[in-house]
Amino acid sequence: MSKLYEKYSQLKRLDSSKYYLFQSGIFYIFIDQDAIFMSSALNLKLTHLNNEILKCGFPVQNLSKYTSIFNSLGYTVEIVSNKTDTVYKASDFILNNDVKTFLSELSNLNPNSLSVGDAYACLENIQSKASALLTDK
Repeated sequence: MSKLYEKYSQLKRLDSSKYYLFQSGIFYIFIDQDAIFMSSALNLKLTHLNNEILKCGFPVQNLSKYTSIFNSLGYTVEIVSNKTDTVYKASDFILNNDVKTFLSELSNLNPNSLSVGDAYACLENIQSKASALLTDK
């Protein structure tokens, strides 16, 4: 039995009403019974993870799109981080990634290369992105 399936089984025993989404390379996947349900509900292609376990999923870049669909259909989906084995609400996971992207952009900023006008425009851009992070999620 794979580590992924063991984690899935453990989570389902704790709360079988939720659907668990795992990152696998450049895809997010549902496995086992969650995969069967989501494949039918969302018309996602059902395939095999291995000889015994079914999976379905979507590319990582489509997470926001599918999160909106899950919310509109009333499905409680939690994302299991493949790095830390932590379980996140989808909205928290997306916010965390958006904040990391924002901080990365800030850390790559070279203030010595900005004119006064560019610095002012940069501050407005930072304020706009920070406001969006606080209100969108």
